[in-house]
Amino acid sequence: MLTRFILKTMAAAAALTFGAGMAAADYSLTILHTNDFHARFEPISKYDSGCSEEKNLEGKCFGGSARLVTAVADARARSNNSILVDGGDQFQGTLFYTYYKGKVAAEMMNKMGYDAMTVGNHEFDDGPEVLRGFMDALDFPILMSNADVTREPLLAEKLPKSVVIERGGEKLGLIGLTPEDTHELASPGPNITFGDPVAAVQAEVDKLTAQGVNKIIVLSHSGYLVDQKVAAETTGVDVIVGGHSNTLLSNTLDKAKGPYPTMVNNTAIVQAYAYGKFLGELNVTFDSDGNITQAVGEPIIMSGEVVEDSTTKARISELAQPLEEIRQKVVASAAGPIDGNRDNCRVKECEMGNLVADAMLARVKDQGISIAIANSGGIRSSLEAGKVTMGDVLGVLPFQNTLSTFQIKGAGVIAALENGVSQVEEVKGRFPQVAGIKFTWDPSVAPNEGRIVQVMVADGDSWAAIDPDKVYGVVTNDYVRGGGDGYKIFSTDGMDAYDFGPDLADVMAEYMAAQGDYTAYMDGRISQK
Repeated sequence: MLTRFILKTMAAAAALTFGAGMAAADYSLTILHTNDFHARFEPISKYDSGCSEEKNLEGKCFGGSARLVTAVADARARSNNSILVDGGDQFQGTLFYTYYKGKVAAEMMNKMGYDAMTVGNHEFDDGPEVLRGFMDALDFPILMSNADVTREPLLAEKLPKSVVIERGGEKLGLIGLTPEDTHELASPGPNITFGDPVAAVQAEVDKLTAQGVNKIIVLSHSGYLVDQKVAAETTGVDVIVGGHSNTLLSNTLDKAKGPYPTMVNNTAIVQAYAYGKFLGELNVTFDSDGNITQAVGEPIIMSGEVVEDSTTKARISELAQPLEEIRQKVVASAAGPIDGNRDNCRVKECEMGNLVADAMLARVKDQGISIAIANSGGIRSSLEAGKVTMGDVLGVLPFQNTLSTFQIKGAGVIAALENGVSQVEEVKGRFPQVAGIKFTWDPSVAPNEGRIVQVMVADGDSWAAIDPDKVYGVVTNDYVRGGGDGYKIFSTDGMDAYDFGPDLADVMAEYMAAQGDYTAYMDGRISQK
């Protein structure tokens, strides 16, 4: 293992020093990849929400399965050897998933000829049962190395940690990886435990290497930071195809979080944002010993210039027919765009976060509830100005969460907020959007060590410091109230809980309707020291 690592490092240095053209190589592979598709079978707007057919014909939309079919076929035609893989989270995000669960994802992925995917946390949103049904419908393997599923009958001996495929006469080892905190993010059930990604990947690499496989690709739904850690702390991994953090890696686009690929030691890390807006295309060259001598590429944007495959477009339209009555119903209007971008809502106060939290609190304020806390991970898109349909609202809040109310001491509220700001650096969905309170936090303090420095509670037209010993009425969604996104304190310390309120999407729609032309705003309710 050490010898191979040294050879890989030397090869990388040679490529950097002498140029890719002088690196000895005898096998090339194009890795096409997607991640965090979230049921965006139809084209999306620049806000990652729905895009009308009128705008699509004007070339103002992105993505959609019909464009991906075309782009994948074109990319394959450019390559002598290629694979198509996915970094997880095909599930959840639009009415297509709500209505069909994983059936449409399986159909489209089979049509495109995927070679493998990893399990994302959202693949567990409806428990092992729906995941198993999805797996049974796939023509390719789905992988997960860092979990023990032996006690889950639906997945035991059905969900491999890794797989070996052949392409162009060479063996390729593929390893799956899912978030270690999936038990907090979804509903995997009590029979599955998740473990350390580094140890899990290294164990599979060692197994594959012993089988003579010297080209190893990790399909990781663990986020850009974890992927860099895995690359740094393992040996033998050639490529990591990422997901989970919706990270755009690029050498040309301004909003990229890093280069494509990001090199750590001699491991090439790639990720292609989310929602089918890009198709990742990484071209890797290996020498005869399986060492990378070149790794170049760039995600391809699925803009209006990519011609939609007509057969796929017709099929998606057919599948959409049962959804039309629900999603075309106009329920509200917006005076201007409402920002729900995850890069904003998961690190600070954002317009959509204020709207969602305000709507939650307004619905139950007459029940003695004074505080609303919403996890920003539940906010999935922005809204454009103009008419707002139920489909638009469901694009923002797709998870069918219900309002949950309960009582908890002020100390519990502070602890919950402490959890909420504990993973800001990783842009995690636990970041709290709030109403009825305002808080200040200090990013220089270590997570869970007192980042929350002030919490004020609305008291009529004024504000009062939160009392740790006073009991307050709180509203959130049923997922968070049950301990999701690390909010365990709500499940352990919450009193008089009621988890069966109205659907959060309905609450938001009705609140917006009552406002007339809703105007987005921010008022400083979340601040940094």
